[in-house]
Formats: sequence, structure tokens, C-alpha cells
Amino acid sequence: MSIAELSEQEVIRRNSLARLRELGIEPYPAEQYPVNAKAKEIKDNFDPEKENYQAVVLAGRIMSRRIMGKASFAELQDDSGRIQMYFNRDEICPGDDKTLYNEVFKKLLDIGDIIGVKGFAFTTQVGEKSIHVKQFTVLGKSLRPLPIVKEKEGKTYDAFTDPEQRYRQRYVDLVVNPQVKDAFIKRTKIINTMREMFNECGYLEVETPILQAIPGGAAARPFITHHNSLNIPLYLRIANELYLKRLIVGGFEGVYEFAKDFRNEGMDRTHNPEFTAMEIYVAYKDYKWMMDFTEEMVERVALSLHGKTEIPVGDKMIDFKRPYPRVTMREAILEHTGHDIAGKSEVELREICKALEIETDPSMGKGKLIDELFGEKCEHNYIQPTFIIDYPIEMSPLTKKHRDNPELTERFELMVNGKELANAYSELNDPIDQRERFEYQMKLSEKGDDEAMFIDQDFLRALEYGMPPTSGMGIGIDRLTMFMTNNMSIQDVLFFPQMKPEKRATVDSDEKFVEMGVPAEWIEVVRKLGFQKTEAFKDVKPGKLFNDLCGFNKKNKLGLTNPSMDDVKQWLA
Repeated sequence: MSIAELSEQEVIRRNSLARLRELGIEPYPAEQYPVNAKAKEIKDNFDPEKENYQAVVLAGRIMSRRIMGKASFAELQDDSGRIQMYFNRDEICPGDDKTLYNEVFKKLLDIGDIIGVKGFAFTTQVGEKSIHVKQFTVLGKSLRPLPIVKEKEGKTYDAFTDPEQRYRQRYVDLVVNPQVKDAFIKRTKIINTMREMFNECGYLEVETPILQAIPGGAAARPFITHHNSLNIPLYLRIANELYLKRLIVGGFEGVYEFAKDFRNEGMDRTHNPEFTAMEIYVAYKDYKWMMDFTEEMVERVALSLHGKTEIPVGDKMIDFKRPYPRVTMREAILEHTGHDIAGKSEVELREICKALEIETDPSMGKGKLIDELFGEKCEHNYIQPTFIIDYPIEMSPLTKKHRDNPELTERFELMVNGKELANAYSELNDPIDQRERFEYQMKLSEKGDDEAMFIDQDFLRALEYGMPPTSGMGIGIDRLTMFMTNNMSIQDVLFFPQMKPEKRATVDSDEKFVEMGVPAEWIEVVRKLGFQKTEAFKDVKPGKLFNDLCGFNKKNKLGLTNPSMDDVKQWLA
């Protein structure tokens, strides 16, 4: 990166970096730094009367500084929080050479730099627990200035709040907005709580392929890639269901996986093309058992995170205390639309959608039409946790037929705050029935439904060897985390959400600047001053541009021969 592409602050920091090395200080040392304490630990536990924490070693970023002659204060931030540090010139530099304090600390260090400090805890005259620094070590020089958040009289200034910047530069977001970490810490706790419950039950955590020859287990559009060595197309998995059920065939009675799944579909505040799902399959169980198991799991997560089951989600209070109501799909649609879908043909369902002003297209079969009815007219009404059960057979190609009504399946979805949170079945283990369901999906694909399932011949072969009665459940970890941390956007619970490419400003070629008379060696300086297109010179005053060019040359020690005022006027003519 050339100096002309750097901001003034970036140039200053690089000059400081060079000066540190001139002084024999390595800004990026290789050896370990023996940290033995954390900022929060000291602030919580330091007791002046006990005189504990008298030989502490901390490391972290400088987040603020107050330089006051031979004594200074700074804030150090580690992964637990911030603590004030006190620096005294004569203690940092006990001999005659005061360079380490006067030059290194006061002039060459910046906010954002990573340092290690050794010293002891004490309380200032105003009662703030702090670290009296006896030694400090540079551990990492920051070459870009942080967007520093300032607070004064309870008000926050210059906050790093722009969502696009926060999601693109999550590393900066985590540094300057430490509260953001809380959602991600809770996310890990959610997964650990679920894992503990499953392990207590004796179920086995497993891994299944992400690259799949056939994308199965859900109705979704996949991402396609190509394996060069095998010379075959492969798909990023849309679900891990069919592989987990193969393991049930193989003799495991309970398996689960926290899986990264990928769907080449729309993006919004609740959907990301890469997402995390947990799927679990337990032999000799049915969907009724799985409803009990699911509500126990969700209640346990709420209690683990919050110590209670009632928590805020947006402007609502959601109570995750079990048991949850159970409403059939037919009852839900009848209640909220006045239409009974029982026994209706595809033509009749299309007419119902038309009457309710629900958009459809010719590729939609009965299942998609019913799904649209429920999604448009019913889903948003279920705020408190509710199981929607007994889905029509056309909506559930991997689900066992209902024991009392062959037009339905033994399936449920857990609805929370108007959104689907979990999906579960009594799994279809009749290989002949499963083949017929897959063939029906192929017919939908031929009609133009690009989310219809593929026929997975190997999975059918596995079923033909025999799969015991099984219940399976999948739950979206991202959405569960949104609910449990009161975040309304999925981007706030993903460290690195998918983003559009950053827009780059259009620039003119160097040749265009040369054509207007700008010497080649000055083009980078001109660009640095903000002129990326020649038309930007249109309203510039020659005197100001002349002064800016000469000033930049001198300040950054470029050694260029300054243009004359006449030269600059000629450029702008």
C-alpha cells in the first residue's frame, strides 16, 4: 500500500512503528506474555485491606489515555472488560533514560495498541480500582485508528452503530462495542445446554457430509459446486436429515448434529444463506414424544440463560414454560381464514388462495398452496410457543402418515413470535411409501418447482434394509439465539453474516490525469487529496490545490519537486 492511499492517522502510526524499531522495540514480539489476571476479576475482587493482587500481569488494548506530564492514566481492555492504569514516568524509567515513558508511551503508542502491563492493584483517591504500572511491553501496534466511542454526562458520541460497518468489520464491532459479545456468549451457552441434555440421554453427537451428491432432507434450492478430481457436480447440504437417518438404520438409537446448512435463497432479517441447525433422531419414539422432548429442551435453554422462562422478545414477553398448546394445521387455517382445507383438491385450494388474495404460481402443488395459506394468514398469530401439528401429506414428503388419518402426517412445527422455530416428524420408514413420495416430488420439479426434493436412491436402499420407528427434530440455532437474546436481526447473532461485496468508488485511469497535465509522480498525491476523477477538479481553486499539494509533500516527506502555481492553473484549465 502506497503512502498516498493512507489517511493522515495511518501515516503517523506507520511512522511510529518505524520509530519503535529504531529504538530496538519489536512491535510484534513472538514470545508468550504471562498473563495472570483479568480486568473484571481485579475490579470484582480487589480489597485494599487484604492487599491482594499485588503482582498482576494483564494484557489488552489501550482504549483511552490522559497524558499529564510525568504521570498519566489509560484504560486497558481485555476480554473481560476495562480497567484503569496509572503510569508514572520515574517508575517506568527508574534511571536517567526516560525514553520509554517520554517517547514510547506518550508519543509512539496509540489508542488500539495492544500492550502488556505488570504492576499492582490499588484504589485511586476517587475510589476507582486501578493498576499501578511498573512495567509495560508493546505486544501489537495498531496501524488503523479505532472508531472511538466517547461518553460525556451519560451521552454517547461517535458510536460505531452503522449496521453495515458493524457486520462487515465484526472485529471492530467487538472491540468498540463490548456488549455485542453477550449475544455470542449466550449462543455458545445455548448449544452447550442442548448438548448436555442430549448427552445425558445417551445420544451420540456425529458429523455428516456437507458436500453431497444429492441435496436431500428439505425442500430448498441448493448451492452447486464441482469436484474436479471426481468430475461430478456436488451440492452444499440443505439439511443433514437423510444421513442421520442412515445412522439410525445402522443401529444407533439416538444421534444428533449441530450442522452448517446452506440454502441458495433470499436474505432478510431472519434468513442467511449459511445457517446453523441442530437435528436429532431417536429410535422407537414418535412425534408426540418429540413434542415433550422439544418443549423440555427449549424451557431448559431459557432457564440456563436467564434463570426464568419469561423473557422479552421485541415488544412482547414470551413464556417458554412448558407445556405448549397443540393446534392442528387444519384448525389453524380454519380459525384464521374461515376455510376448511380438509379434502380440498389442488384446484379448490388455488381458488381459496385467490379469494384470500394470496399469490400463487402454476408450479405449486397442494403442499405449497397450503403452506402459503398458513404462512400468509396464520403464522404471525402464534406469539407464545405453540405446536402446529398434523400437516397434510403433500407438505411432508419425509413424514409418516398419521395413524388416524392417511391424508395427514405426524408432523409438528414449533411456532414462536410468529416464526417457525423447530420442525419434527414421526419419520417415514416405509421404503415403498417413501419412494412414491419422492416420485411425487419429481413431478413437482417437472412443473417448475425448483425446491422440490431429489430422489435419493441410496437413502431408499438404506430404508429397504429396515429403519426402526423413529422421531426426528430440527431446530434453527440462529433463530433460537435471536429469541433468547432479544435480537430482531439474524445478522446480530452471526459473527460474520453474508454481505454484498463492498462498493468501490469509480476512478479515472492514470492516463486521464496525465492528459490534463498532472505529472505521473503526483497522481497518487492527487488521489490522496480526494480527486479520483478528473471532473472533480472542476470547482477547485488553484491556490488551495497548490497549498494542499505542497503541504502533503512536506508533511509526508515524499521528496517530490513541488509544482508551480502556473503548473496547477494549467492542470485546471
